[in-house]
Amino acid sequence: MTAESLFQEGPASTGQEQVVQRICVRVAGPVVGAGVHVASLPLGGLEVWLDSPRHRWRFHHRMARELRLAGWHTETGSDRLVLLGWSAVCLSHRARMLSAALAGRLADFDKTAFMAVMIATRLRHERFSVEDLPAEVEARCGDALRWPARLADLDGLERRSSLEPLRLRLAQVAGLEAKVSRRCGEHLALASKVARTVAGGAVPARSRARSSTSSSPGAGLTERMVCVSVPNVSRRASVSS
Repeated sequence: MTAESLFQEGPASTGQEQVVQRICVRVAGPVVGAGVHVASLPLGGLEVWLDSPRHRWRFHHRMARELRLAGWHTETGSDRLVLLGWSAVCLSHRARMLSAALAGRLADFDKTAFMAVMIATRLRHERFSVEDLPAEVEARCGDALRWPARLADLDGLERRSSLEPLRLRLAQVAGLEAKVSRRCGEHLALASKVARTVAGGAVPARSRARSSTSSSPGAGLTERMVCVSVPNVSRRASVSS
């Protein structure tokens, strides 16, 4: 790792202070996050510190880990966290993690559907508002995927560098992030659809047709889970009404 890959060539890029604030507040949690402060350094980079000294070392290291995943080189001190600029090593690590997510968790739509069924069913048993159920299930599934929040943190950030190797890595990361963002959107749309099905109490036509031959290879795990999770509404009652 060279000095050029660590340090920015000037003041913090547009939106960087706000993005770092969002990342650190999210990692610190609602209680500690209220005391997170971020300020620009005179020669470039940022410093982050907490109001509360309790567990400061632990929170600094958690925040540093997430900031490195975003692509920045950071250093942790006894009383503050210093962000020094883009790191070629950290950007390469981010690219690997994005690729791993696309090939791993984000390729498993059945897991998201299963999770949505379980969450929606539990919330219905707790008499959660039917109108708010899809949004709540989508939010919880988004938290489990982790990447929607990570990508949302970067809104408004101008990522640039005067160094060609870093520009190439930033472009690679941006391309992978676009793919991850689209895939996350597909997962969240599926979670919302499953939640609406569970909330509405009606099995989709495709699921009803397959449920009569559940032993066939065409009946998927997700559809069977939806079938057994929706309320057992009598068809005869609906016909007679």
